[in-house]
Amino acid sequence: MEKNVKKLQSATDLQKLRDKLIGKEDAQKVLITVCGGTGCRAYGCVKVANALKKEIKKQDLKDKVRLKLTGCHGFCERGPLVVVHPDKIMYERVTPEDVPEIIAETVLENRIIERLLYTDPVTEEKIKHEHEVPFYAKQERLVFGSNGLIEPTSIEDYIAIGGYSALSKTLFEMKPEEVIEDIKKSGLRGRGGGGFPTGRKWESCRNAPSTNGTRYIICNADEGDPGAYMDRSLLEGNPHSVIEGMIIGAFAIGSHEGYVYVRHEYPLAVENLEIALKQVRKCGLLGKNILGSGFDFDIKVSRGGGAFVCGESTALMASLEGEIGEPRPKHIHTVVSGLYGKPTNLNNVETWANIPLIIDRGADWYSRIGTEGSKGTKIFSLVGKINNTGLVEVPMGITLKEIIYGIGGGIPGGKKFKAVQTGGPSGGCIPESLIDLEVDFDKLKEAGSMMGSGGMIVMDETTCMVDLAKYFTKFLTEESCGKCVPCREGLDRTLDILTDITEGRGKEGDVELLEELGGVIKDAALCALGGTAPNPVLSTIRYFRDEYEAHIKEKRCPAGVCKALITFSIDEEKCTGCGRCAKVCPQGAIAGEKKKLHSIDQEKCIRCGLCRDNCKFDAIVVS
Repeated sequence: MEKNVKKLQSATDLQKLRDKLIGKEDAQKVLITVCGGTGCRAYGCVKVANALKKEIKKQDLKDKVRLKLTGCHGFCERGPLVVVHPDKIMYERVTPEDVPEIIAETVLENRIIERLLYTDPVTEEKIKHEHEVPFYAKQERLVFGSNGLIEPTSIEDYIAIGGYSALSKTLFEMKPEEVIEDIKKSGLRGRGGGGFPTGRKWESCRNAPSTNGTRYIICNADEGDPGAYMDRSLLEGNPHSVIEGMIIGAFAIGSHEGYVYVRHEYPLAVENLEIALKQVRKCGLLGKNILGSGFDFDIKVSRGGGAFVCGESTALMASLEGEIGEPRPKHIHTVVSGLYGKPTNLNNVETWANIPLIIDRGADWYSRIGTEGSKGTKIFSLVGKINNTGLVEVPMGITLKEIIYGIGGGIPGGKKFKAVQTGGPSGGCIPESLIDLEVDFDKLKEAGSMMGSGGMIVMDETTCMVDLAKYFTKFLTEESCGKCVPCREGLDRTLDILTDITEGRGKEGDVELLEELGGVIKDAALCALGGTAPNPVLSTIRYFRDEYEAHIKEKRCPAGVCKALITFSIDEEKCTGCGRCAKVCPQGAIAGEKKKLHSIDQEKCIRCGLCRDNCKFDAIVVS
């Protein structure tokens, strides 16, 4: 934060600072933004940003060019990403060696560097503007959009784009009951997985009796789903939006103490969050007498140990109290008796980041986005067998087809789409026949899956659904706290049966037993982790029962994945005798003379698949 920024004593002070910051922005300057999310950092974006800084200094362009290392832009696999404004020229996979050319050509001469542009995998067209890239063009980035425009460690950047105006409006123009009514009217539902109406939760917490008036609010940033990183990227890239949402929520509920419970494995998110908290305290936007309103509220950061079960509300609160992170019976809801036995409101990162938008633009505006029962947008982590992977923000009600093909660019290598799993490890698998399904809380639940926190894993024809169910069941078995019998014993037994099926020991009645076990676990488990854990198994049985039957009755894996049920052989018509398969075989199981048909010794073959992966002529047959 700039040293000359004084403590803000009123709403007027905040507005004056915003006007000053906007006035300092020179529209004539070229702005270069570099994605600084964790994904792009792994690709070397910090080196790119440093190279740009040096080149700007070398060319004496400080008065003409601004540089920002922003939060995650979402298109993670294409990093490092560099966008040159105001034309929003997007370059992908940029290296420090590309920097002099970007400055010389694009910044100074307004010429495009073709080799750095994104190439559409379907049309093979080079696309120069960020907003025209299909991955971005079909999104509605209300919550996530600011990530690519501001530096996460700059409170001035956030204030300049309207940050904390919703807080000012809340403190000086609204009563707590009016704030809650707006959130209820907006239709916002919790983005952490449960989908409970946010306004109703706030209202219950505010109205809950408390002996000394103490109420807590918590931000759940303990994101543990494999392949999901929406909350991490929001907290890394725009921590102020989460902080502002929490302060507004605290005012509405009557809380003066809040916590952000964040995964230990998210160091950048923690670093940026703690910097942001220091900034807002110094500015008078957090702590005692916020903006001179008389309202007091502060936030503490607590780092979790990485247990998946601590994403569950009562387990998270137990961990915050210093106890073992395991769920508690919910005879009384946490909004009545939560942290330290006091009324506690828990929402996740994305939910809190939605709050300033609703207060700023109005509940009516927000409620017009989405479907009847699911309002607003949702951020998904789109990963798996898909051309464009990354974080996408879409309006509720968009179809799976629009996400997978319109934004995701379809399936790589001309493969056929098979299924998509939504909702994380305890979500369900939705088949190709339901690809036109609208994505909202209720439709996904009807299909045997759920919204969850926003994981979306795409699978193609090479995915074995039985093996997939085993993978997620194994994950959930390992992450189960073991406190209740249905989850502890039920998941163990489910995993045993699935393992037998994939290793050729499946028998008649196993599928029915899996269904029965799943039903018992769902009905009797103590917490939501156990209650949803059977989803991967039950949904794959529901839509892909034939694959289970093939494994059990025919001892065959249709996808060619389960090693115990497959055999590799060589197609004599396609084999050219190049010898590539023999060279990569770790067991020496493939033999044959050069330019003549090769063969596989089945006793030596360990079914690793390297021969198939390396054959350029598709001569390796799986049966």
